[in-house]
Amino acid sequence: MTAEIAIMNKEAIALASDSAVTMTGESTQKIFPSANKLFTLSKYHPVGIMIYGNATFMGVPWETIIKIYRNDLSKKQFDTLGEYADDFIAFLNDGNQLFPVSVQETVVRRDVHSYFDYILTKILERVNNCFIEEGQISDETLEQIVSETIKEHYEVWKNASDTPPIPNGFGKVILKKYEALIEKDIKNTFEDYPLSDKHLEQLKMIAIWTLLKFSETIVKDDMTGIVIAGFGKNDIFPSLVSYHLEKIINDKLKYKKDASQKIDFENGAAIMYFAQGEMVHAFMEGVDPKYKTVKDAYISQIFDDYARIIVSKIEKYTSEEKRELEEKLVEIGKQIVKDLNNKLETYRRNYHSDPIINVVSGLPKDELAAMAESLVNLTSFKRRVTPERETVGVQSTLR
Repeated sequence: MTAEIAIMNKEAIALASDSAVTMTGESTQKIFPSANKLFTLSKYHPVGIMIYGNATFMGVPWETIIKIYRNDLSKKQFDTLGEYADDFIAFLNDGNQLFPVSVQETVVRRDVHSYFDYILTKILERVNNCFIEEGQISDETLEQIVSETIKEHYEVWKNASDTPPIPNGFGKVILKKYEALIEKDIKNTFEDYPLSDKHLEQLKMIAIWTLLKFSETIVKDDMTGIVIAGFGKNDIFPSLVSYHLEKIINDKLKYKKDASQKIDFENGAAIMYFAQGEMVHAFMEGVDPKYKTVKDAYISQIFDDYARIIVSKIEKYTSEEKRELEEKLVEIGKQIVKDLNNKLETYRRNYHSDPIINVVSGLPKDELAAMAESLVNLTSFKRRVTPERETVGVQSTLR
């Protein structure tokens, strides 16, 4: 994991990053605490890029990719920051020689096998639980476990977001190209388990969808985030755009736009964080995000339970009358909670985030950089004094 900050106003944008990166291999991950993740995207114009997540893409270090792109870009200048981002994505797309077909096939093989192993692990967990509870497992129960587990993963990926840059019908192309590879992996992974023809088809589609889709519930270890920020030739104020990138398949880049931000006459300042951002969130909002989530859920539960307890103590009502009263009390409780959250949100804006944004809008360049670096340092310090794995180091700010 990592922590990265972008702070911008009408005058400039400051990017700051920790120095921890993850290197993902065939079956291992290693975190290095002193890597460079901030780069100039152009040697001649005010555009920067920072990365988070995996330090390599398709086996090539991001630093190498960025240097090659920067040399190709040379003195070329675009009118807007968005055009720089589009050009960099295009550089990665459509058959870039940095990522030969053999490497793409290796990534497909690795990802398919990895996800099938993940499904198998979930099957084994259910089988072991059944042994613990029942002391044995019948063939019918095993078939049911296999069927339910595969179906669950099938539904997750069926409902996952399509990747917009990949053209229609591309999934059929990929299935035709890699069907033999996928079938072989299914046979090797699930050889000890009963699979029907329906299961085989579901597993094939799962394999294709994991290659082409993005799931909100399943985070891939090889995911990389990139943030491109600065000024285009005609940009009066700075802007920023970020992407999630995963792999290249059949010369097509699998990516999605994550966020964008632009300073204009109405929006004079912005603070954005990427990857680990709980300390920045707490600084801006006045409360830790996890604490807020727990608090909101607990308050809602209190009002629901309170309605049930009150109704249960009333003896003169019939069961139907109690049910109707409980429903009314629950609705009243939801409205009270909604009003409470609205008041707290107003307080948060008035006394925490808005005052900070107002100050940021008038900060000079050096103060923007110092603030960005301080917020990254705050995350680093939090990791050192809490019983969590320390994954955030400190790196100097790009100004």
